[in-house]
Amino acid sequence: MKIDILTIFPDFFRGFLDHGIVRRAQETGLVEISIHDLRAFTKDKHRTVDDRPFGGGEGMVLKPEPIFECLESIGDVAARDVRLDKSVKQSVILLSAQGRQLDQKMAAELSALDRIVLICGRYEGVDERISEHLADREVSIGDYVLSGGELGAAVIVDTVTRLIPGAVGNSNSTRQESFTGSSTENTELVGSDGPSSTCVSGGLLDYPHYTRPADFRGMVVPEVLMNGNHDEIRSWRRKTALAKTLRNRPDLLERVALTADDRELLDEIKLERLKFEQDILLDGASPVSTKD
Repeated sequence: MKIDILTIFPDFFRGFLDHGIVRRAQETGLVEISIHDLRAFTKDKHRTVDDRPFGGGEGMVLKPEPIFECLESIGDVAARDVRLDKSVKQSVILLSAQGRQLDQKMAAELSALDRIVLICGRYEGVDERISEHLADREVSIGDYVLSGGELGAAVIVDTVTRLIPGAVGNSNSTRQESFTGSSTENTELVGSDGPSSTCVSGGLLDYPHYTRPADFRGMVVPEVLMNGNHDEIRSWRRKTALAKTLRNRPDLLERVALTADDRELLDEIKLERLKFEQDILLDGASPVSTKD
């Protein structure tokens, strides 16, 4: 895969690209990442990349000329209409707070492409002609506003690169993470350590993970994970994944396909949580005062 990043702050990415999975993927030839300085495509001595918005208003807007010319200089990026009808496996992405929110499904879609171009917005925004005539999609990494698209571009590079086959040492690890869906839910994996709880999370958050030591400062690893009974481990992992999702991201439970067993486990979790809350209230209750 080739990834091009268009930015006015090229040095922003230097350290990020030199570590971890992204560095290894570049060294092994799985991905080629190029940084392009938009200021190199300006025409004035001040290397101006922004201007005041027509119609008035606060802030400055990134000009279209440097972005168009920078993309054209790359040379082998297909025209927008060709990208939109998916005749090529390419995408030009504008990082924007108004874009579709990045999720694991989108990351998987992008990881199957041959070419990605990431345009980093700045200031008050980017000239709308970039979105209308150059980019084939706008992407946001969350419902908040950043100073620029560089952080978002870095997030996309990382989430996409690690899904490229061969980028992660054990490919199964990217199939059973939080948010990962599959056409065949709850498929088991069998390895030297026995079967995992699920091949994929099925759109839930991942189950809790523990490692040695088994007892750290009195905080003990659940016994079920050390007894060697893989059926019990599988059940525990699924239940704790459901419990964590219910606690942290209950909205996900409305989107995933839950099995009958999952729904039974959820009922158990809700009853346990209700009992726990009631016990807390009872323990903390104080005698009722009869004084005025």
